[in-house]
Amino acid sequence: MNIKAISTNKAPEAVGPYSQGIKAGNLIFVSGQLPVDMETGELIKDDIKKATRACIENILAILGEGGASLENIAKITIYITDMNDFSLVNEAYGEYFNEHKPARACIEVAGLPKGVDVEIEAIAVI
Repeated sequence: MNIKAISTNKAPEAVGPYSQGIKAGNLIFVSGQLPVDMETGELIKDDIKKATRACIENILAILGEGGASLENIAKITIYITDMNDFSLVNEAYGEYFNEHKPARACIEVAGLPKGVDVEIEAIAVI
């Protein structure tokens, strides 16, 4: 199987020993994306809906670099630090996933890198 790293300057660069995404055969695995506003380079910490949108936009940029799009996403995993934000995350998420509804998990965690409130990862099939 052919495995290739995906990298784009349209999403936050990997800050450790991992890739933004990996294309393995007809699958793309997108690493967890933090809510970085790519226009400013700043982390979004004060608005969970805006943060959720930023995570998804970063996923879409990586998928685009790998030759995929939102409709190719088969599975999403959302990590949030406060389950009380679940409905707000769902509202922002629903702006992207209304017709196409991939499988999904949403998990509350004790903490996320850089003190953010949300991180999202994805698996796509092309």
